[in-house]
Amino acid sequence: MHVVISGSSGLIGRSVVAALRARGDEVTALVRRPPAAGEAQWDPVAGSIEPGAFDGSDGVVHLAGAGIGDKRWSAPRRAEIVSSRVQTTTLLAHTLAGLGHPPTVLVSASAVGFYGDRGDEVLTEESTGGTGFLAEVCRAWEEATEPAGQAGIRVVRLRSGVVLSSGGGALARQLPLFRYGIGGRLGSGRQWLSWITLADEVRAILHALDEPAVHGAVNATAPEPVTNRVFTRALGQALHRPSVLAVPGFALRVVLGPDLASEMVLAGQRVLPAKLTTTGFTFEEPRIDSALTALLS
Repeated sequence: MHVVISGSSGLIGRSVVAALRARGDEVTALVRRPPAAGEAQWDPVAGSIEPGAFDGSDGVVHLAGAGIGDKRWSAPRRAEIVSSRVQTTTLLAHTLAGLGHPPTVLVSASAVGFYGDRGDEVLTEESTGGTGFLAEVCRAWEEATEPAGQAGIRVVRLRSGVVLSSGGGALARQLPLFRYGIGGRLGSGRQWLSWITLADEVRAILHALDEPAVHGAVNATAPEPVTNRVFTRALGQALHRPSVLAVPGFALRVVLGPDLASEMVLAGQRVLPAKLTTTGFTFEEPRIDSALTALLS
C-alpha cells in the first residue's frame, strides 16, 4: 500500500509512519518545508499541494492540526486551532475529489470533543454532537471531509480519545508531578476520560486504512473509559507513588484559562468504540491499570 500522510512529525504521525514502513508500505509525508526523499510539499495557507503528491497512492492519513491543550485559548489561538484543522482538511478533500485516480480511503483525524461534556452518558458513534468550542471545531473538521466522500472515496473520521504515551502528550506532562508524589485528581475527579494507548491508536489507524467496512465516524478509544479519579489512582499505582492530592477546579481555571479548563480538563466523555469492535478490531490494552503499567515499565 502507498499511503500519503499529513502531520507525520507529530507524536501519532511518527508512529504511524514507522508502523506503515515496518509492514512494507510506501509512505509519502506532506511537509511545508522543501521536501526530501519520500516527501511532498504542501502549503495549506496558499491552498497548494505539490503536483503528483498522490500519484499511485492507495490511502491518505490526515493528522495535521495545532495542539489544543498546550496553550491558553486566546482569540488568535482559537483561530489557529480551527484553521489548522478545517483549512487543511478542506484543501485535502477538494484535492482528492479532483483527482482522476484518487486513493480509495481517507482517514481524517477528529476527536471525542465532538460529543461535548456529557456527564455519565454512554456515547457511541450514533450519539449526537455536543456544544462548546471543541464540539464546534470537531464538527467543522469532520464536515470539511465531505468533498472526498461525495467523490466516492471511503472517508473515516477518527474520533480519538486522549492518546497515552510516556513519550509525549497529556500523560508525559503529568508524569513529573506523579513521580514526585504530588499528582492527584483534577477537580471533582468524576469526569470521564476516554483514552487509548499510542500503540492501539496506530493500530486503529491501520485498521481503518485496511478494512473496507470501516467508514464514517469511528471512535478511537479503549473499551473501558474511566473517571479522572480512577485514572489518577491507576497512574499512582503504576508509579508506586501516592496520588491523594487534588487540584481544585478554580485553580485549573486560573492557570489554564476558564474555557480550556472547563472543556478539556474538567469536562468528560464516556465513549465506547462500537465501530472498531464490530469490524473486528481488538485492543492490546483495553484496561487502564495494565495499560499504564505497560507504558511505564
